[in-house]
Amino acid sequence: MADLPALLRAELGDVVVTDPAALEAARSDYSGQRSDSAPLSIVEARTVADVQTALRFAHAHRLPVVPRGAGTGLTGGAMASAGQLVVSTSRLTSILEINAADQLAVVQAGMLNADLGRAVEPHGLFFAPDPASREISTIGGNIATNAGGLLCAKYGVTREAVLGLTVVLADGSLLELGHRTVKGVTGLDLTALMIGSEGTLGIVVEATVRLLPLPTGDPATLSATFVDVVAAAAASTAITAARLRPAAMELIDARALSAIHEHLDLPTPAAESVQLLVQFDGASAGADAGVALAILREFDAQVAMTVDAVEGERMLAVRRAFHPAMAARGSVLIEDLAVPRSALPAMVAQIRAIEERFGLEIPTVAHAGDGNLHPNLIYTGDTVPDEIWAAAGELFRAALALGGTLTGEHGVGTLKRRWLEEELGTPQLDLQRRIKEVFDPLGIMNPGKVF
Repeated sequence: MADLPALLRAELGDVVVTDPAALEAARSDYSGQRSDSAPLSIVEARTVADVQTALRFAHAHRLPVVPRGAGTGLTGGAMASAGQLVVSTSRLTSILEINAADQLAVVQAGMLNADLGRAVEPHGLFFAPDPASREISTIGGNIATNAGGLLCAKYGVTREAVLGLTVVLADGSLLELGHRTVKGVTGLDLTALMIGSEGTLGIVVEATVRLLPLPTGDPATLSATFVDVVAAAAASTAITAARLRPAAMELIDARALSAIHEHLDLPTPAAESVQLLVQFDGASAGADAGVALAILREFDAQVAMTVDAVEGERMLAVRRAFHPAMAARGSVLIEDLAVPRSALPAMVAQIRAIEERFGLEIPTVAHAGDGNLHPNLIYTGDTVPDEIWAAAGELFRAALALGGTLTGEHGVGTLKRRWLEEELGTPQLDLQRRIKEVFDPLGIMNPGKVF
């Protein structure tokens, strides 16, 4: 059998990595899952041409390819195993353009989300996608999973911030998609198709992203404490129903709040305390927060409010610490359900009922402003126990019954493949598979993920 890494190194040189530690790291991502064995090699691309060469080689040798950024995904989508070639874009970190007049930036896929935010801030602009992993996740990874975050309630998920893409297809050819204009409807929207495709159609190497003006004034942030998680969810629904548009609205249930406080070495919260964090930005922030404050008090919440930006970010930092706090407790199956915002109280009640049926604790946070919940199932060992999978299945079916979806922002990866047909139905799933075959006729792009 040919020594494929050696042949690839002859074409690409030192960007081909076979170091055992690096290969071992590529077996996992932030999902807590791990593949059965290490991949063949890694291409740590320094240029777009490196990605093209790697995919031409893989196509010629029918070598399975796993695209990978920072490896911060939460569904096993970037895990690689034996006989597979990892193509990493984490070294493609350049900002190619910041255009303040047109409010856009052109960046390479390995640019960190938070770094882009810091780079455009002096221009009076910001990049709205705001995943909790923003300090370590890449723009390419955000696009691959259509990542969300705390600011989705007002500003939407990654899709709303992407104007155009440069993509390397399975055969190594380069595809330029999208536009730089505010409007653009020429032909089918292949840009939107690529966003959230989880590396199954091609590898994003560059992106033209929409920037927004920084909101004027300081944000107004409320921290409301409840003793009933369903009441907290109902309060968030009431804020939305009042036609208010928070920049962020985050629910932290009692189990999650206790774990976060322990992880951050904060004072232990009162028993069964549930927290709802609500932040408004822009010129009307203070007035909107005043209306929300009155609504929260109608639900018997104890509320603290600040118009200090630093204090507001400190409040939200508690929510951002959720995933590290869970990881400190053991292996975690991190779920990502979404329901219509009005159904959030019912979904929270369903989670409590599933806890009781299975004898589990399921710490949960939610982007309450858009109905996206993250129930976490904690276990020990490298393999997810059957009862954890069974409980996860019940969570998914409960969300679907409420008009919701299996995933609001994390994607499918390997963790949710078994339930995909329940949501999409057989005709749509078959159509999606046929679309993948058009882009990847040999089936080499991220095999075993999503489909």
